Formats: sequence, structure tokens, C-alpha cells
Amino acid sequence: MSLAAGTRLGSYEVVALLGAGGMGEVYRAHDTRLGRQVAIKILPDPFALDPERLARFEREAHVLASLNHPNIAAIYGLEETDGVRALVLELVEGPTLADRIAEGAIPLAEALLAARQIADALGTAHEQGIIHRDLKPANIKLRPDGTVKTP
Repeated sequence: MSLAAGTRLGSYEVVALLGAGGMGEVYRAHDTRLGRQVAIKILPDPFALDPERLARFEREAHVLASLNHPNIAAIYGLEETDGVRALVLELVEGPTLADRIAEGAIPLAEALLAARQIADALGTAHEQGIIHRDLKPANIKLRPDGTVKTP
């Protein structure tokens, strides 16, 4: 299910599609209640009707909610409106690591800074028994201030 700009999911108003992948579509949205920009992830139509996929989606929400780390994107909530289920997530501005790699060689200091942050985030997740099953450069965001965020 694609959402058009202006679509409302609870107190969230969709602004634009940010990207789509195998596990969902991600939109930029405005939180009208708190006045902030967020990311909203919804399941594609075929998955939204699959009880197993819905359960996995909800598990993802619970797992994210259990993590609190500066290099792991925060979850703000789980929303359901008119049959559309969505994860409401921290909106992380900046390119993905895949985008940065496509620009050319990454200087060693920059690569080490990013690698340390990714390893620290993964270490925190692993300490809680959580294994990231889809860690790849396209899923790692690089904020303009140098902070790395994993989903």
C-alpha cells in the first residue's frame, strides 16, 4: 500500500516517500501532536495480510523499543489506522553508508569512526540477545555531524 502525501495515520501526516525495500516502505511524516519530523515504516500489501509477517513487524517494534543507544535509531511507537500498521521511527537525516561508498574511497579516519559506532551499536544489541538480520550499507545512515545510526 503506497501512501500519498497528506495521508493521516493517527497524528502523523505523510509528507513524502523516502524509500522502499523488501520489508516495507518508509515515509517522511510530520508528527502533528509533537511538531517533529518522523519516519513511518509500513508493510507492503502482500505482507500486511500475512499473519506471520505481521507478527514479525510487531516483534521488530518490541525489539527496537528495548534498545536505547545513541547509534540505534529510536522507535516512537506502533500505529494502526484504517488497517494500516506502521512503525513510527526517529527520522535520521543524511546519506546511507551505501551512498557514501558510491562516492569513492572513504578516508581511514572516517571509516574507523563509522565502524566503531556500528560495532558499539551491535554490541549493545547482542548483549540483549538481539541479532540484526539486515545490516548492510543501505540500512546505515550517516548524519551530517558524523553520527552513525543503524535501524
